[in-house]
This record gives sequence, C-alpha cells and structure tokens, in this order.
Amino acid sequence: MNHYSSKALAMTRRAFSQCHRKNIAVGLISLGLIGCANLSVQGLFSHYSAALKPSHLLATQGQYEQALDALPESVDGDLLDGMERGRLALLAGDNVVSKEGFDQADVAAVEQQKQAVIQVSEGFNQAGALLSNDNILTYTPPDYELGFLHLYLMLGYLQDGDLTAALVESRRANRVQEEARKIRDAELRNASKSAKTNGISDNVGAILSRYPDAGDKLGAVQNGYLFYLSALLYEAEGNLNGAFIDYSRALTVAPDNQYIADATMRVAFKQGRHSELDLLEKRYGDYRRPLRSQSQLVVINEQGVVNARQDWRLPIWLTDSDGYLETYSLALPYYTFFSAKPQQSIGIDGMTVTPSALVNVNAMAQHALSEAMPAMSVRQILRLVAKNEMRKSLSKNDESGVGNLVANIFNVLTEQPDTRSWQTLPESAGVFAGVYSGNQHVVTVDGQSIDVTLESGKTTLLWLSRQGGNVVHWQGILGDI
Repeated sequence: MNHYSSKALAMTRRAFSQCHRKNIAVGLISLGLIGCANLSVQGLFSHYSAALKPSHLLATQGQYEQALDALPESVDGDLLDGMERGRLALLAGDNVVSKEGFDQADVAAVEQQKQAVIQVSEGFNQAGALLSNDNILTYTPPDYELGFLHLYLMLGYLQDGDLTAALVESRRANRVQEEARKIRDAELRNASKSAKTNGISDNVGAILSRYPDAGDKLGAVQNGYLFYLSALLYEAEGNLNGAFIDYSRALTVAPDNQYIADATMRVAFKQGRHSELDLLEKRYGDYRRPLRSQSQLVVINEQGVVNARQDWRLPIWLTDSDGYLETYSLALPYYTFFSAKPQQSIGIDGMTVTPSALVNVNAMAQHALSEAMPAMSVRQILRLVAKNEMRKSLSKNDESGVGNLVANIFNVLTEQPDTRSWQTLPESAGVFAGVYSGNQHVVTVDGQSIDVTLESGKTTLLWLSRQGGNVVHWQGILGDI
C-alpha cells in the first residue's frame, strides 16, 4: 500500500485550516462546513438520487405532472434543475415551463463552459469538497447530457414550426459536445497528475479495476438519436450534404438500423453519390425510390426513464500521517445495469411495426460515469485523508473523547456519493420510417389512437415518449421526401 506524500498531507491540513480553526467547537462542524462551502444539508448528509427518487419513480409510471410537482427546489443549481424541469414539463404538456427550464439550463451551461478552465484547475483544491463530499462541486454535465439539452431545444423549435432555429441548435449541439469533451479530457489529465503527485496512483487503479464499465461501444459515446434528428432537419432544409454526413454518423453508431440505412441511401441517390450508394446497397439491399404520390412517416419513439445513480460503498486501506494503516469506506456512484429494453412496437393502420434503436441512454450514462471515475477516485482518496486529519486535530487535548466521537460520526454521515445526473431522460429512443399514401392514417400506441395526416411527397414526423403506459406525442410536416 502506498504512503501519502508530504504534499498530500500538507494539502489536507491547509484545506482543514481554511474552514476550521483548531479551537472550533465540535458541535459547529456541520454548520461551519455549510457556511464555508455553501453546501446544502441535503448535499452534505444525503445525495441527489435520494432527493429525486419520488420524481424519478413518478416519471417511470407516466405521472408527469406529479413528477414535476415533486421535483426538489433548485437542489443542485440552475443547470441540472433546468434540465430536469424542462424534460418533465415537456412530458406534462406544459411547453412554456419546459422552454423556461431548458433555456435556464442552456444559459447556465454557456456560463459554466466560459469558466471551465478555472473549475477544472480548482477541482482538487476546494477545501469544502475535501472536508465534505463531491456534491459541493459545481455540477458539470457530461457531453451526452448537453447533447440531449440541445436535442430538446431542437424539438421545441420544431413544435413551433421554426426549422431554422432547430438547425441552429443542431449546430450548437455539435460544438457544445466538443467543448465538453475537451473539459473532460482536461479533468482526466489533471486527475492523473494529482494522483502521481500525491502518490496514490495504485490506490486509484485498485478502485477502477473493481468498477463496472459500459465497455467501448460507439453507441455509448455518440448519440445516434441526435445525429438522426439533425440529418432529418438538414434534409428538410434541402442541405443534402449535411444530411448525408449526419445520417452516415447515425448509421455508424447504429449499423443494424435499416431505417437509417434507407435514409442514407435516399440522400445518396438524390446527390448522385453512386459509389456510396453501391456500397450501402451491398449491405442493406436495393434502394427503392418512393413515388411522387407517396408520403413518408417517420416515428421517433422514446421509452422508459434512464437509470438513476446508486450509492456504492467500497472498502480501502490507507496509511495516515502517523504511519497507521486505516480502513476507510469510499462512497461512489454507480449504475446497477446499463442495458435497455427492446423497442416497443406500434400499430399503423392495423399493422404492427417495431422501431429500431437509435440510442441506449443507460449505456451513455454508464460510460460517462466510468470516464469521470478517475477524477472522482482521486478526490475521494484525498478527502478520506483530509477528514482523518481533521478528526485527529479535533481530538487533540480532548480528554473526554467527545470530539473524536463527533468527528467520526460527522465523517461517516458526510461521506455521500455524487449521484447527480439528468435522471428524467428516456431510457432509450428508436425510429421507424415507412412510405404511405398521402392521406389520414391511424397510429396506435399502448392502446391510444393517434390520427396522423400525411401529404403527398412530404415527410411527417411523429414524436412519441412512452412511460408507464402513458404516451406523449406531437406531429409536424417537415419537407419533401
């Protein structure tokens, strides 16, 4: 087992002195931390998944309005609160509140990325975080969550019939995700440097070796849903080059999705991309050009609710500044599983069809957490040492032993995992696309009938979100096939 370097111990002592003088009253520890760290009691003694559990459960049952009402009040800042509120309001049919929530999150995300360099550089040096838990740190959403934020902004503009604004969001989504990846990479480099500096690389490696991983499937990294929707909008705008690029990206993520393949071949045919079309036809079959009198129906099917992070306790042994081997319990977030249920079928004019998967959000959430785990582990190990140093400092000259007892209790109660994530996203999304005559059709979803109007030569988008037997939907005509 590695010994901590003198730098690590000096760091923990400095962290302790910033929030607590040695003569502070033991009974004011928690109050002092809250004042120093600006940390809520919920974040100090509990965690996000516990606070959001009622809303998450209600959302899975399709009780959207009740889930919205049950949301905690700004429990973790404008960004995460805005995303949760925007998504639930969308499902509840309150488009005004939904847009307010997503706009609030968007403004907060833009401001956060402006300060990203400062946040990354200070992430391992915040005294409050070293003496409490990661919930004190500003929530930085992974790039897949930012992608979904812009996806729902896109859908909001589509509902309003504003294709131009929706395409602006599509372009922003690509830029924002790229910036988020840069921030994530910087944090990983910083975590590795901090681990080496403090002599804890082996400890971090031991944690990561025991941590569940989503694997390296491309679908856990890139959002086929976002690519497909962007391509659909580019095609509606007449930007066939942009459409072909994003359909191809979506097909790379979901190579077995025949509906994406058909769309890619359609655009390749329109552009005269003969070599690309030949390659696609060899794998996916001959392209069939629709008649001018026919219409295309595209159904995007969201279903379920993404997993919430859970509390995972892991024992670890570390040597303190006095040379004693101490046993600690790490509190880390994890997902119980990252699979998604198969896409549920729908009926179109009495015929049953099944959408093909675009994205497994559970897998994306797991992958993002796995990538964040090195930095989390470094902070966690440094925190355990800091808390132990605080306990020893408070117990000096404390003949009654009360200080040591209270510090131990405080350390255990405040060791909470960072379970923050966008927990009202769907579990998965899929797509169905078919060619029909240009008139009225009936789509049946979970016993609910939806009348859909198709126009000859046009593409109609029907968006569905299904949770607990309830179905939210809207439709709109995009453009030419």
